[in-house]
Amino acid sequence: MNKRGGFAGAFFICLGCVLIASSLGLTAYNFWDDRRAEQSVSGIMEAIDARLQNNYTPPPQSSNPGVSLTPGDDGSSTPETDEGEELPDYVKNPDKAMPAVEIDGIRYVGTVDIPTIALRLPITETWDNKKMKKAPCRYSGSAYLGNMVICGHNYKSHFGRLKNLKVGDKLTFTDMDGNVFSYEVAETEVLAPTAVEEMKGGGWALTLFTCTASGKTRLAIRCRAIEGFQNE
Repeated sequence: MNKRGGFAGAFFICLGCVLIASSLGLTAYNFWDDRRAEQSVSGIMEAIDARLQNNYTPPPQSSNPGVSLTPGDDGSSTPETDEGEELPDYVKNPDKAMPAVEIDGIRYVGTVDIPTIALRLPITETWDNKKMKKAPCRYSGSAYLGNMVICGHNYKSHFGRLKNLKVGDKLTFTDMDGNVFSYEVAETEVLAPTAVEEMKGGGWALTLFTCTASGKTRLAIRCRAIEGFQNE
């Protein structure tokens, strides 16, 4: 009995050591992966900012040149222009493809800026698991049609901070032509991973989503379009 008890005790001690080592290894990997994602975003943002600076001069006072986005009850927007001002091409042709630039083999359609959680991120043109390791991805829709959905990993440097957003927080999406689209958080929603149509539906101008901490559900940040705002 003592011998068997000694073997059993040694086994459980070894098992505990293995589990502790595995836990520490996973923690170390997650830290490394998050740091890698942060460095990846930093390099991509530098390249995108250089492109925007070289190719576009922002208007002095309006976030959307010649356009005021009047939010509707469902979070959609209606373009209005001052008399004599020409509508931007994306307003006249909302079905047009969003312009994209290629950086290190991946195409990006713009950036998302969320001042309240100090987050500014590039957005890829399409999504897959490999691209999501680099940056958040456009899941569906378009900023021009007012139905864009963006997905991202819950890295702290990607969408891990979305859980801290509150109703009324402001954010913008800037396309690769330098057009700025302004939004505010209207509500948050938790959905099952299989609720694809629900994620894309609801008539929201912009949705951002990521995994919750458990990984079993998805946190969706629903946003309505608003008139342009100035970052403090």
